[in-house]
Amino acid sequence: MENKNFQVHFDCGSSKIRAAAFDKHNIEKSFYHESNFFNNHENIVTEIQKIISALEEDTKEYINDINLIIDSHQMLSVGISVSKKIDGSKVEKKDIQFLIQDAKKQVLRNYSIYNIIHIIIKSYKIDNIEYKSLPDNKNCNLISLDIIFICLSKKVIEYFKKQFFKLDISINQISCSSYAKSTNYKENFSNIENLSFIDIGLNKTSILCYNKNEIISLDVLPIGGNHITKDISKILKLNLEEAEKIKLFFDKNLEILNQKKISLDLIQKIIFARVEEILELSDASIILNLNLKGTHQYKMVLMGDGSRILDNKYKEKISFLNNIDFLEETTEDICQSAFKLLEKPNKQEVVITPKKQAKRGFFERLFHFF
Repeated sequence: MENKNFQVHFDCGSSKIRAAAFDKHNIEKSFYHESNFFNNHENIVTEIQKIISALEEDTKEYINDINLIIDSHQMLSVGISVSKKIDGSKVEKKDIQFLIQDAKKQVLRNYSIYNIIHIIIKSYKIDNIEYKSLPDNKNCNLISLDIIFICLSKKVIEYFKKQFFKLDISINQISCSSYAKSTNYKENFSNIENLSFIDIGLNKTSILCYNKNEIISLDVLPIGGNHITKDISKILKLNLEEAEKIKLFFDKNLEILNQKKISLDLIQKIIFARVEEILELSDASIILNLNLKGTHQYKMVLMGDGSRILDNKYKEKISFLNNIDFLEETTEDICQSAFKLLEKPNKQEVVITPKKQAKRGFFERLFHFF
């Protein structure tokens, strides 16, 4: 078994790849790289190879396995409750394991095209009394668990496995990007009772709700920043590449608008109409999952590349909600979130141990360098 000093994480988004090699003994000595923006995955293997080569040069270590960080519109969360009669006995670890396995089987049976990547216990109920963590030495007649399963399409997983396999690299652990980031960032809002993270990606928006620092739900909307690009393209009769440039730089480089004879006011109306829709749908989901009576009872935090077109100066343009924060994320922020989650899992989360990869021979590994 190779004794490596670095753990490698790849965040594979729809329009950019970010990666980090973390020194297991000193995170400050870690290395980070990212690709340029891309519109499709035609050259994704080439982009991955560039980053792998850079990280191998940095770390002086050969990379043959990575941890994958990903979000997708082909992702869903499933909430399920399971129970077991104990008949007055003390609750034991094996009782919890039995319930988790039972729930897992139900999810995999009913959502057979998905793999489970996170298992999160929302609450324990012992004789109908709710606990956030399992109490010690507790006798009961009936125990039940409320569990969230975060699942990812098998097709998406197989796609990335094939891309990395082309470089003779295997995937160990898979993390949901928006979930990992929210578990890290929520520490900055520990005094907020009801907190929601809205992660706007290219083709999806993830909505994560927390109450008193505990995760309540994860929803995924099949709408994201690419829908804004398509709106601009359709209304202004531009190709998608031109529309994307205008979306990203509409208030930073007015020369683009002047060349096309497009008013800044029109662009803002197109962009904020779609943003308003995304946030209204998110707001409805949050109110439902947190069981709130009104919009202003929680804080909304926007993150993800799709929210880069916004910042605090545009708050007044979002009419239905003022309690919004915008996070300007870096590659370091994103990759460190996944690293921290694997090193020190959320106390609600059940740790999933990945299957061991088959060992490769010396010459098979050496071949990678040529």
